[in-house]
Amino acid sequence: MKIGVVGLGLIGGSIFKAINNLHEVIGISVSQKGKESNITDDVTVLKDCDIVFVATHMNKTISVLEELNNILDEDTVVADVCSLKEFLSKKEYKFNFIPTHPMAGTEKTGFENSFKELFEGAKWVICKKQCPENLKKVIEQMGAKIIFATPKEHDEAVALISHMPMVLSQALFKSVQSNALALKLASSGFRDMTRLALSNVEMADDMINLNNKNIQEAILRLYASVGDLIKNDYRYEICDIREQRSKMYDQNGKNVIN
Repeated sequence: MKIGVVGLGLIGGSIFKAINNLHEVIGISVSQKGKESNITDDVTVLKDCDIVFVATHMNKTISVLEELNNILDEDTVVADVCSLKEFLSKKEYKFNFIPTHPMAGTEKTGFENSFKELFEGAKWVICKKQCPENLKKVIEQMGAKIIFATPKEHDEAVALISHMPMVLSQALFKSVQSNALALKLASSGFRDMTRLALSNVEMADDMINLNNKNIQEAILRLYASVGDLIKNDYRYEICDIREQRSKMYDQNGKNVIN
């Protein structure tokens, strides 16, 4: 297959590297142009692709899709990798658009931090039931496990497990920032709890602006859970949480819940 990848940051770069030796791959990137023979900034070279992954920042994705609409034909499958889906699912394109989201990433950014193993054992959400077999095949070749959901279901879920934790990580750091002794004493617990405070700034800003309502509802849900812990049998509650959490990930940190 001939596959294009528009945007070669952490996610796009990892897609590019994961399939580069499996298919004919073309990367589209201004910053990485010419660094490899199959990377260019000319999107018109994608016109014969079977699949195109759009891995730009969320706030640029719609404009990229509109540009591709003038280049690609109706047989081309186009999959985005944005961490939100509802805002992208309201418009139709000439090509076969499939909203998707790989549940993988790190706090680092850029092509230099991308790696082909990023998606191994990760979940990859597809928000369209009629998903072409060639797209499913490529996603599975990258080692990911496909999960189907509606755009609404997806955006509510990621608010709980991704966007809210990022805001809490940032808020935790902000709450400690003015206490010099606390910062000096902070060790692994604080380090791990504030890892998401290192999230890409542009991506974080997009998440807050585009998924604000779901994030607020997720924070209220968390607040209620804190109250339940304190009011109920705390020891029993945390023992149950500890047991469930211990079963959730394998030794490589991958979610094993099917």
